Amino acid sequence: MGGGDWAEVTARRHAEGDDDLMVINMGPQHPSTHGVLRLVLELRGEQVVSLQPVVGYLHTGIEKSIEFRTWVQGVTFVTRMDYLAPIFNETAYCLAVEKLLGVEAPPRAQALRVLMMELNRISSHLVWLATTGLELGALSIMLYGFREREEILDILEDVTGLRMNHAWVRPAGVSQDLPDGTEDKIRAFVRDMGGKADEYETLLTNNPIWLERTRGIGYLSQDRLVELGVTGPMLRASGLAHDLRKAEPYCGYQQYDFEVPTASGSDAYARYQVRLAEMRESLRIVEQVLDSLPGGPVMSEDPKVGWPARLALGPDGLGNSPAHVNHIMGESMEALIHHFKMVTEGFKVPAGEVYVTVESPRGELGYHVVSDGSNLPYRVHVRDPSFVNLQTGGPMAEGLLVADVIAAMSSVDPVLGGVDR
Repeated sequence: MGGGDWAEVTARRHAEGDDDLMVINMGPQHPSTHGVLRLVLELRGEQVVSLQPVVGYLHTGIEKSIEFRTWVQGVTFVTRMDYLAPIFNETAYCLAVEKLLGVEAPPRAQALRVLMMELNRISSHLVWLATTGLELGALSIMLYGFREREEILDILEDVTGLRMNHAWVRPAGVSQDLPDGTEDKIRAFVRDMGGKADEYETLLTNNPIWLERTRGIGYLSQDRLVELGVTGPMLRASGLAHDLRKAEPYCGYQQYDFEVPTASGSDAYARYQVRLAEMRESLRIVEQVLDSLPGGPVMSEDPKVGWPARLALGPDGLGNSPAHVNHIMGESMEALIHHFKMVTEGFKVPAGEVYVTVESPRGELGYHVVSDGSNLPYRVHVRDPSFVNLQTGGPMAEGLLVADVIAAMSSVDPVLGGVDR
């Protein structure tokens, strides 16, 4: 008997002898469950008596698979967990590897990581805004949200060669620098995006239907959120300004001027307010990164850890640059041997264990990484914020009408790729 069945068994047993109590399943293929989340609901009429989230339908075995790949190859796995925030997973994993190695990425690589994470944060919040709007009947905001997200995905594709699953952040740096013209493209996006955020507010902030569907829905007190280990916009929407970018800065966040938006309602509407304000703050950070972007390499020049290949975008996509291919194939046998060994065997990481966190669009994303001194990770365990935040589903839903479960669960913004890792 799997965990999903157990949730239904306990719900049906609780309902025995009570003819007015009904057990129903919402999901795992329900359009409002953000992937393959299954909710087992006990209903008395239209009112929710209990809700149990059931996960595991998207299990990918990513954590276990990483143990059989080199440290660099691990990036290609972690980027697939939370598919709306791949840059954050890549960065957190690489920061953990770098901490074990005792190295830091060059200043330009760290600034580029911040730049890409904040663009990724905006695109992730846009997907939340678009899908939540769609689920609550606001079709225009769905179109606008995905329209602006496309612009960000175009930028990510220019920089990394892919729209998702980038594997762009690498231990000791990033795989390649910004292509020519990308800075101008990002600046143009930042200029336009502020006005588009104003449009979202015009559409929703004082919209009586939006207010009716979100205000007071999914309320949890700040103390209860802290008890459950909730982080991210959900926690900040209760008034607690906790953000790892301020509390424990990484990648140079301490040098950028930005606010940590909060709200006081601690309901679905307050979470909307926080995410919208966070998009504006991300735009501020992106502008500051571009204005202060340092020069220099984007990958450590230490040959023992730095990725030897120099990638470039060509007409057939991302690959080794012609100059690098010419160097290893026609100029230096030593360079060819070094390239081959780094790509096939990778590097060894000193034995030890670390826990590294970043502030992802959904909260604290933590990587507990253990090395036994070999060229393969011994263990990589991820604290995914979607998994932790899903615990709020039960207490939030008690007493709600079943139609409001959609708004409440949507305000959690779970991504099941991160939950079922």
